Amino acid sequence: MNDREEALKGAGTGTRLAHAAREPAAHHGFVNTPVHRGSTVVFPTLDALEAAMRADSRSGPYIYGLLGNPNSRELERLLAMLDGGAGAVVVQSGLAAVSVPLLAMLRSGDHILMTDSCYGPTRHIAKTILPAMGVEAEFYDPRVGAAIESRLRANTRVIYMESPGSLTFEIQDVPAIARVARARGITTILDNTWATPLLFPAIEHGVDLVVHALTKYQSGNSDILLGAVVARDDAHWRAVKQHAEAHGHYAHPDDCATCLRGMRSLEVRLARHAASALEVARFLEAHAEVKAVLHPALPSHPDHAIWKRDFRGASGLFGCILKPRPRARLQRFLESLRYFGMGFSWGGFESLVVSSDLSQSRVAPPWTEEGPLLRFQIGLEDPRDLIADLSRAFDASR
Repeated sequence: MNDREEALKGAGTGTRLAHAAREPAAHHGFVNTPVHRGSTVVFPTLDALEAAMRADSRSGPYIYGLLGNPNSRELERLLAMLDGGAGAVVVQSGLAAVSVPLLAMLRSGDHILMTDSCYGPTRHIAKTILPAMGVEAEFYDPRVGAAIESRLRANTRVIYMESPGSLTFEIQDVPAIARVARARGITTILDNTWATPLLFPAIEHGVDLVVHALTKYQSGNSDILLGAVVARDDAHWRAVKQHAEAHGHYAHPDDCATCLRGMRSLEVRLARHAASALEVARFLEAHAEVKAVLHPALPSHPDHAIWKRDFRGASGLFGCILKPRPRARLQRFLESLRYFGMGFSWGGFESLVVSSDLSQSRVAPPWTEEGPLLRFQIGLEDPRDLIADLSRAFDASR
């Protein structure tokens, strides 16, 4: 961290997003760092090459494009600053950001506790890749809190969290789980994509490794795939960094520069996403066709008190359970929407909706809801238009 960034540590979030991790003076005064595409770096002397090989890859000379470039380092510095971590590692997708710390921290014979509310592809890793490595993955109730201690074994090495949970939006008691893990020397990993460090300071709450799908809110335009892992301390950072390099994980400089551009407006966009989503969620909660709205900022949410205690705000993603209906009625509802696209991912400027069936996947506890489960991403449209769109779709599907 340079003197300029050291001075920014006490500044507000918007100020840090606007000014951290950029050096116009080093680039002829241009505000944004040019994209550095390239693989090979040449050295003037053997001494210089050998010194580069020994240097810390967060701040030392560049060695080879796979190991870092000015664009990836800028993004990593900004991410580490926002999370309050010792360092960050950027990789080519959010899913890569999930797999890298898991594979870095686990070995054959280990046991991992995985929240049952995790992202679908994360569940796939836990059910297929980890067992093939000789790692036993056990799914736990996301609402277990400090009682997770009863699930620990002598060979438990990692507790994996995601809060809110993917699709079902349970809020985990992260500080309580982290305290239990730290007392036993167990590494905690949290997928913090929903909240970003702006809304949930994961490391401050005791987490060791923080996963971010930068594809989502950080980029904000649905035009790149990118992920990152931020580490609490040097030991965890080095483990993740070494594993990422050994397996050829790489973040393209174009994508890093695009993500940095999006992050400069992250605070402003998140505020708009959150306000609009809450307005839409309240409309849905009052609608006769809706059984429940899964939005932690609503007082009706079972984990609202934990969310209010630990989070600084909400984002634009939430769930909704409709009252039971035939598939044909659900289809008419979804296909009647004008402003909501049916598609995966989220965090961009556009609103989205997807329908999910968790009856064959959730185990702790099993999913027993009979009505359709929807996930809404509320974009940057006027919320009044989104509400009118939903109202029309409900009418059309009767």
